[in-house]
Order: sequence, then structure tokens, then C-alpha cells
Amino acid sequence: MILAVDGYEANASVRVGVGRYAFEIIAQIAARQRQANRLFDDVRVYVPGTIGAHMPKENPHFHYRITLPRALWTWVGFPVALASDMPAADVVFSPTHYVPRWITTPRVMAIMDVSYLSYPELFRAQDLHKLVHWTAYSVRHAEKIITISEFSKRAIIDAYHVPSERVVVAYPALPDSVLITDMGKREKATALPKKYILSVGTLQPRKNFTRLIEAMKSIVDPDIELLIVGKKGWLYDEILAAPKKYGVENRVRFLDFVPDEALPSLYKHAACFVLPSLYEGFGLPVLEAMAHGTPVVVSSGSSLPEIAGDAGIYVDPSDVSSIAAGISLALTESTNDRKARIQRGKQRVNSFTWENAATKVMDVLSLVGKKGKNV
Repeated sequence: MILAVDGYEANASVRVGVGRYAFEIIAQIAARQRQANRLFDDVRVYVPGTIGAHMPKENPHFHYRITLPRALWTWVGFPVALASDMPAADVVFSPTHYVPRWITTPRVMAIMDVSYLSYPELFRAQDLHKLVHWTAYSVRHAEKIITISEFSKRAIIDAYHVPSERVVVAYPALPDSVLITDMGKREKATALPKKYILSVGTLQPRKNFTRLIEAMKSIVDPDIELLIVGKKGWLYDEILAAPKKYGVENRVRFLDFVPDEALPSLYKHAACFVLPSLYEGFGLPVLEAMAHGTPVVVSSGSSLPEIAGDAGIYVDPSDVSSIAAGISLALTESTNDRKARIQRGKQRVNSFTWENAATKVMDVLSLVGKKGKNV
């Protein structure tokens, strides 16, 4: 059986969200293709342009295909390459919202979340058009849909009226390096404050950074700062203007994108981690914070309770006073309560592994591929 994989997002030099998920699943597939009991005779990963140095190395049963054009990837580049490669693939996996067009090979896709349907006003028009229309097309043509939480599964079923058995949850996890090492050192970090609250996420409206910044007005400790780590996404002007608007410009700092190797120190030394998102398909930074022994303050809605479980401090993301109260609780808990919360967080982290995620994904791909062969 031959598996074809869309490597577009995984190959990106900066990987967040879907790109990170795609890379980790592909890395797991590559590792298993070295084993004697591998599921596939060959795996082909298609990428536009140069293969990134971070991508898994080729092996006798795992190969890359470089093809163009990048700009029309799902419409032209990827489907033309699939049609040209012989023998043809038995199943195609797109770990993105979009499956390749114009082919009849069975396809499996991944959807991280459907926030674009719940909060369309939080997206740029051109992005919203693709997410709404291209995802709907892909759902109609995909044999199976992989998603990252039970919350997202329910949302997909409700939005697209697909049967439950077509949607499979494969929870994300942390790379092993995050779980076993602290690669960053506090003294090497750039001018970190002595005491700070940390939040991590792309600067975009649904991360709810504006309300988080406003909540800083109510935090009584004048020495604590808020560090927000994340690249500029879209509709971020209001976020960047919020510190001055709420009179906390001296207590809020935007660090932009921070490479993975520098994040452990930021998590480890934070007084608490806060993610008051309006909507999260999963929220990997919550796992990262708990892995490094940092208490987490998170929204009470979407997928975040699935992740934080009994380790989380929950807030109403629409209520600034609730966000402020959650932060205050994290900062003032007794030593024993804080230690117990941190321990519960580390136990939660251990229940999410990429091995488990990859097993679920590969079982789905194998099932779809076999079904296609028998048609």
C-alpha cells in the first residue's frame, strides 16, 4: 500500500498550529516506516520547493517529492504530482483543512477547529473565504476527518452534518525534547523581568489578548509583568494598542515569535500561564506550560477543559474580571496548593503522546487505503 502525504504545512520554517501537528505526525510515520512491521510499502511526502532541514530523513520506505507551484498547491501542484507518480497512491493524507482537487484517490484530511464558523468576524476576508468554502469542499470529498479534540469533533459534526464515525480524534502532544529537557536558560533569555505572567499564541482576535491585557489593571502586584509570545497573525492592531489604552504599557511586553528552544525557560520561570481564548481546537501551549511546572489559567469553554482537566484554573473569557480573578488565584495560592496543582498538570501531560496520535492516524489511513483497493 502506498501513502501520499501533503507536506506543505509541515515543511514551513515557522510551524504553529496545523504545521506543528502535520510535522509531528509525519515524523512518527517516517520513524515507523523503518520498522519491519510498517503499515505502508512506501510513503511519499510532497512539498513545494526545498525540503526543510528539520524534516525527517528519507529511508527506503519514506521519500520526498518536490513539486511546484506553491501558490496553487491544492488546486494544481499537489494533484498534478499525485496523478503523475506511478504506481499511484492508495490513500492521500492532507493534515490540513484542504484536500487536493481533481483526483479520485481516497483522501483523509485533518481539521484543527471550526472557529471560522463560530467567529467569522475574527478572520480576514480572504482567509475566511478559503476556510469556509475550501473546507466544505474537502469535507464532502474526504473519506475520514482527523481532528484534535472531542470539542472539535462535536463542532465538525454539527457544522457539516457528517456521521460521527467519519471523524476521529487524535490528540496532539509535546515533542519528547520538551518533556525531558530544559534547553533554555534564564540567564540567556533577553531581559526577562523577575516576575511575570506568560501567554503564548499567534496575535489574532480569538486568543482574547485584549481582555487579558485589560485584566492586568486589576492585578495588584505592581512588579509583575505580562509577556505575550507569538507572531503577528491578523487583525492584531487592537491587541498592540491595548496596553496603552488600558494604562498598563509598562507592564505588558510583546516578544513576537520565540523559537522552540527558547520557550522552556520562559514557561519554567513564569508565575503562571494564561490562555483566555474565545475558541481553541486544542491549545498546545497549555500542555507546554504544565510540562514545565507552571500553573495554567484557561478559558472554561471550547477544548481547554479537556487538556487542563483538574489542573486548570478556569475563567469566563468574555469577562475581564473573571480573567483577573483567575490570575490572582494562581498568584496567591498557598505553596501546598500550588505544588498539588503543578503535579496534577504534569500527570495530565503524560496522557497525551504523539505515539498515540500517530497510531490513530495511521490506522485510519490504512483502513481507508485497504477499502480503496477493494473497490
